[in-house]
Amino acid sequence: MLQLQQINVTFHEGTPNEKIALRDIHLTLQPGDFVTIIGSNGAGKSTLMNVVSGVLSPDTGSILLNGIDMTNLTEQKRARSIGRVFQDPLAGTAPHMTIEENLVMGLGRSVKRSLKPGVTKRRQNQFREVLASLSLGLEDRLSAKVGMLSGGERQALSLLMATFTNPSLLLLDEHTAALDPARAQLITELTKEIVQSTKLTTMMVTHNMQQAIDLGNRLIMMDKGQIIFHADEEEKKKLTVSDLLEAFRSIRGEALSSDRTMLSSVSR
Repeated sequence: MLQLQQINVTFHEGTPNEKIALRDIHLTLQPGDFVTIIGSNGAGKSTLMNVVSGVLSPDTGSILLNGIDMTNLTEQKRARSIGRVFQDPLAGTAPHMTIEENLVMGLGRSVKRSLKPGVTKRRQNQFREVLASLSLGLEDRLSAKVGMLSGGERQALSLLMATFTNPSLLLLDEHTAALDPARAQLITELTKEIVQSTKLTTMMVTHNMQQAIDLGNRLIMMDKGQIIFHADEEEKKKLTVSDLLEAFRSIRGEALSSDRTMLSSVSR
């Protein structure tokens, strides 16, 4: 489904501020894989997401999605095949537009655009049906401004907008980190349900080691722009947070710098 081959990214190359953000990244995802990605701040997790989505271009390497070379495609062109939910609940929606208008924009990634009305009775019925699956009552608030929703409701809407056009790949960039524990748990459960029911190939960045263990079928750990640890499905079933911390110490010869953050957990 996704192949990353020899991806390298360096910021401010040739200056005193030079920083290697990604170093020789090789990663392959099979259809239906759900890969969680952990690492301390500056490990390269979000840079990896930006390279896959087209926000950044790699200095070297190639990106293939469904066998198609996406390396030189713009973010807008990749958006037809890639859905993304950001950490900030404000980033995935337009606050001054209504729920149904936001959903029309999300739908626009996969349908031919025209000058016909975006909001129709048929689409409203479609939106009510998919919103009802969230169990948040949003199906009865189609005309409400998104800016009036809570952070959890907006993130749930962002998750729905990123997935209801059946993209080939879903990117979740710390999409529960800015929420309080109760809302973070809600979005975590919605994520599990949506990914499992649609069998979406998914990459999820998280600072939360327990969340990374609980979700998905594969796990990778990044540090200083490299993938330093990988657990497949069978290995991941046996993993504990202590195992991950020990793996980092064994590989790097030092303790993970943000152990306290990484040890935070969510309810199963």
